[in-house]
Amino acid sequence: METLEADDAELIRRSHDDPEQFAGLFDRYIQQIHRYVARRLGTQAADDIAAETFLTAFRRRASYDVTQRLARPWLYGIATTLMARHRRGEERFLRALSRTGVDPLPEPMADAVVGRVAAQEEDRRLAGALAGLSQGDRDVLLLVAGGDLTYEEVAWALGVPIGTVRSRLHRARKKARAALGGDDPTREVS
Repeated sequence: METLEADDAELIRRSHDDPEQFAGLFDRYIQQIHRYVARRLGTQAADDIAAETFLTAFRRRASYDVTQRLARPWLYGIATTLMARHRRGEERFLRALSRTGVDPLPEPMADAVVGRVAAQEEDRRLAGALAGLSQGDRDVLLLVAGGDLTYEEVAWALGVPIGTVRSRLHRARKKARAALGGDDPTREVS
């Protein structure tokens, strides 16, 4: 007999009686949340914020809407709220990246050499554009691009209407394109 894996809402529901069930949610999403936070605040802050995201989620699990089968947007919303506390630090990080073009995140050596040579100037311009965005526009853009959330998931994560997500994303993309000289940074180069 095949056993079906419990959805997120079921894990949260089970964790009320058996707190260790919450570990399943942690295992599913810790890498995604950590990667999202690391792209925004750096790896050192990501360790703390990712852990704090799950601690906060665990403490608030009784108020989780179990009609939402996927907890991913909820977790991204918690992480985004926690990162808002670090807003000034994030802006300083983006402004420094804009000035220097040096991204402190580690990556494989071969990727680093090729990527740095080709994209260093674009990274500076894009980081400058990100630093110039309002916090709301930046959150939406990075949840879509870095967190790979749908518009609906972003709306739920941030507690805003989907129309607000769309207008913020449109504004953020427009500024990013302008910073890159009108080029679409998502376009594949042949």
